[in-house]
Amino acid sequence: MELKYRKDVPVELTWDLSLIYDNDEMALADMAALDKLANEIKAKYEGKIANAKDINDCLDAYREIALKTTWVSCYTDLSVSVDYYDAKAKELNEKVNALLADVAARLAFIDSEILSLDEKIIAEAIDQSKDNKGYLRNLLRQKPHRLSKDNEEVLSALSNTLNSFYNIYNTCKLADIRFDSFEANGKSYPLAYSLFEDNYEYEKNAEVRRAAFKSFYQKIKEYENTTAVNYNCQVQMEKQMAKIRGFDSVFDYLLYSQEIDCAYYDGHIDTIMEKLAPHMRKYAKLKQRIHKLDKMTYADLKISDDPDYDPSVTIEKSKDYIKEGLTILGEEYGKGIDRAYAERWVDFANNLGKSTGGFCCFVPHKNCYVLLNWNNKMADVFTLAHELGHCMNAMLSDKEHEIFDAQPHSFFGEGPSTTNEIIMASHLFKNSDDKRFRRWILSNIVSKTYYHNFVTHFLEAYYQREVYRIIDKGGSVNAPMLSRIFRETLEKFWGDAVEINEGAELTWMRQPHYYMGLYPYQYSAGLSLGTQMALRLENDSTAIDGWMRFLKSGCTLDPKQVGELLGVDVFDLRTLESTIEYIGSLIDEIAKLTDELGL
Repeated sequence: MELKYRKDVPVELTWDLSLIYDNDEMALADMAALDKLANEIKAKYEGKIANAKDINDCLDAYREIALKTTWVSCYTDLSVSVDYYDAKAKELNEKVNALLADVAARLAFIDSEILSLDEKIIAEAIDQSKDNKGYLRNLLRQKPHRLSKDNEEVLSALSNTLNSFYNIYNTCKLADIRFDSFEANGKSYPLAYSLFEDNYEYEKNAEVRRAAFKSFYQKIKEYENTTAVNYNCQVQMEKQMAKIRGFDSVFDYLLYSQEIDCAYYDGHIDTIMEKLAPHMRKYAKLKQRIHKLDKMTYADLKISDDPDYDPSVTIEKSKDYIKEGLTILGEEYGKGIDRAYAERWVDFANNLGKSTGGFCCFVPHKNCYVLLNWNNKMADVFTLAHELGHCMNAMLSDKEHEIFDAQPHSFFGEGPSTTNEIIMASHLFKNSDDKRFRRWILSNIVSKTYYHNFVTHFLEAYYQREVYRIIDKGGSVNAPMLSRIFRETLEKFWGDAVEINEGAELTWMRQPHYYMGLYPYQYSAGLSLGTQMALRLENDSTAIDGWMRFLKSGCTLDPKQVGELLGVDVFDLRTLESTIEYIGSLIDEIAKLTDELGL
């Protein structure tokens, strides 16, 4: 399939950004309003915040800044994310980013002046305002690591530059890399980033699949040194920020906002390497037997267990699967899903220059947006259910809180999304006695939900930890070093069950998560919580109340409080081990059904 340019895809497959602004001119008008409001707040409050009333009056005005900032940044970021070839969209996005950095610098005095006051005054302000409570509590938590007012203003002014490495990575990946066609079975096949990740990795023909793998990695290798230099700049910046803000290590700095300590982080990663790897090696060998492969290679890991029983799923049908599968979450939740389809929150189009993978963008007091590349596969349905989990978490929270508290807590960000995948899959195979259908659904949940969130992102997390250990000791990284670390990670996890193809070590080049701090491990953390909750929701109707309260809580609860609300000790590694055992049981059932069906 040849990919089209953005201008050539049907509009019904694209999202509707007019739900934020009708056009660029309206976004520009809000940018001007932001600029003016920032000046007004600076003139009215700088040097004049002296008591609890001043604090809340200033933050009440600042909330409008925060809201409009999110609107204009989402509008321009989303425009670029679907078409990195669109020079006009990129120009507007850069203009917005520059303005927002300038606004942040002008208003950096707010936090500094509040923190200069006696904590009793701040506590009084917290008691007087529900809408500013979360902001002020978080600010107090940051106090030990705050710099002087002048230094905070400088860092705010530089924020656009300091956060540029993610954009550089995506520009290289999505705009500069142009793939050549490859040959297999005497035919020529087109190749692109999304075609490889969404199609060829799942291709049942081994010759086509392995040829695509070889061609893909040969091309991205041409960009390994530039990508490595950019990534090294990112991690060196994070190390310096950790040092500047007085953290003992870059790990402490990056985990601070998640309210997680290094002991849990390390225990989580080490437990998965030790206990999940044997189950996944068994699954890899099962795939090899099913497909009668001469050997199991890294290029073969994503093939379907039953490619001949993998019916095409339309976008319309996906709504039926998701609505029915998530019925347990209630009417309000279902109406939100209806809105997502009816109001075009989702960008289904598969076009050149578009971001790969999937994500959800929350626009406070408006709606959410979901990006994915639709290929009519059941895997796409699970991806959409996952991203709609983010949507509904954000939208339910948005109804309960103002902007400062509406954004879900970062540590639990992947919980509501991965839980949706488990609930939906459970509904599907509970409502069918057909063994082949059950095997197909089980295979989807293991190869999509658990493989992607527990294996793919775990391997990223393990590799990432090794990189940061080098950086924390004062070292740096380059392309050969990054490839060596990733290959060693793959070999340690897969053992002798999987042959690691030449090129697989370059997988570190494919993931933008590395520019988002210690994020990859949160997928397995979220899915561990999600698995336990999904199993409980099936058997305990009272559990739904706690789950809905959690979805509406935004960032008002810390990880310990969330665990107490849900009755799940997220910091007890036995919770993670229980989830790993559950994954193993699913793999055992797939093997049993394979034998019973004679496949």
